[in-house]
Amino acid sequence: MPTILVVDDDPHIREVICFALRKDGFATVEAENGEQALARFQETRPDLVVLDIVMPELDGTEVCKALRRVSAVPIVFLSSRDDEVDRILGLELGGDDYVTKPFSPRELVARVRAILRRGKGETPHELQISGGHWIEHGRLRLDLDRYAAFWQGREVVLTLTEFGILRTLLNHPGKVFNRDQLMDGSYQDYRVVSDRTIDSHVRRVRAKFKALGADPIETLHGIGYRLGPC
Repeated sequence: MPTILVVDDDPHIREVICFALRKDGFATVEAENGEQALARFQETRPDLVVLDIVMPELDGTEVCKALRRVSAVPIVFLSSRDDEVDRILGLELGGDDYVTKPFSPRELVARVRAILRRGKGETPHELQISGGHWIEHGRLRLDLDRYAAFWQGREVVLTLTEFGILRTLLNHPGKVFNRDQLMDGSYQDYRVVSDRTIDSHVRRVRAKFKALGADPIETLHGIGYRLGPC
């Protein structure tokens, strides 16, 4: 039973979200502010975090930064603002998805389930090495059991969404994916239609690899992305 940490300073919203999640078979843990969220995360190690952006004391963006320093746990942002800059900011910080208030609890649950299911996806090109499942291309290797990426043996910590994008590219080295195809292959159960959303995720993946002196993703301007020779 996956555990979801629900963080929001509004008790009514937490109650609605937790009721919908429990009804769908999830266990839930609640936090009413950022400091409590970090404490609950350490205590319970949830499978996913639903995180309000606007909170007193320690807001959602600061909580996300703190979590990303220690974990690649999937994060779904909640916000009362439907501003494109706000949306991209949340994704640049390492969020996996974004839901604007007011929202449908059923839609939120569907997105949570889709993200968790995406992490369990299988690929027809997987290899079984020493009891584990891997896919690799050149110096790039993905561990499908741990959802971890490695460049020349050095681990690159990715969020679940970033891992899904890289896995989609790695399944077809050299193939050019437009943004819709890349999102379909990574999200499977739903589509985030904003091109800037996809670009934001790809930028984060590239930045993490560039820190190791690598850049496995090639951009074809006006068309999309493909995996380079690695």
